[in-house]
Amino acid sequence: MSTLATTFRDLHQNKTPLRLANAWDAGSARLIESVGAPAIATTSAGVAWALGYPDGDTLPIRDLAGVVAAITRIVGIPLSVDAEGGYASDPAAVGENIAILVDAGAVGINIEDGSSSPDLLAAKIERIRRVVAGKGVDLFINARVDVYLRGLVPEAERLAEVLARATRYREAGADGIFVPGLVDPATIRQVVEATPLPVNLLAWKGLPPAAELAALGVRRLSAGSGICQSLWGRAAGLAKAFLDEGASGPLAEGAMTHPQINALFL
Repeated sequence: MSTLATTFRDLHQNKTPLRLANAWDAGSARLIESVGAPAIATTSAGVAWALGYPDGDTLPIRDLAGVVAAITRIVGIPLSVDAEGGYASDPAAVGENIAILVDAGAVGINIEDGSSSPDLLAAKIERIRRVVAGKGVDLFINARVDVYLRGLVPEAERLAEVLARATRYREAGADGIFVPGLVDPATIRQVVEATPLPVNLLAWKGLPPAAELAALGVRRLSAGSGICQSLWGRAAGLAKAFLDEGASGPLAEGAMTHPQINALFL
């Protein structure tokens, strides 16, 4: 079995949550590795935007696999890939798509239910397990539950719905449960206590700091598209100011030098 896959799985057992500063291409992944990340995860939104697509299961799987291969070529730490809904509605097709990502070097994935039936995601997870079983990679499947993120049921019913889905996905073969949009400490504790799987949360306005999340039992914290979005905003501001004013000075403010960046890839 893959050493990187084992390492990635083990990172979910620490009392301090595994913090994933999500990357969107090989360069950002290498940069994140260089500042001390123990593992890399991609942001599906960031990858899609970098390749000229909108977020939301529109990215061609071969393009995503190319990004995965480029990242695993340059980094030496585990890579988990945000695979959205698997880029297909048919579980068999999803299994083949995830196999392509595993062949490109992924040792973990996120896969989400969105507004589809929980039974569909369960079927996708079961199929992925069967397809990757013979590849020698103990793939970590992180099942994303979108109940809070998308407001799929009335607020009073959301906790029960998350727990029901978490049980269904665990039975199908999921290794972790991702509940983006959940921020309330008491509810976080209830989710953690109700499932034996590591719970993953998304950096979100109102989310408690990592130390408090650790005390609540959370095992994984993802930046999602937050870093990428922040840089898009910064780049847009710099580009507009340069186009409007032609000033060179702001371009150097806070910038890494050419030798510093180049050294990341030597």
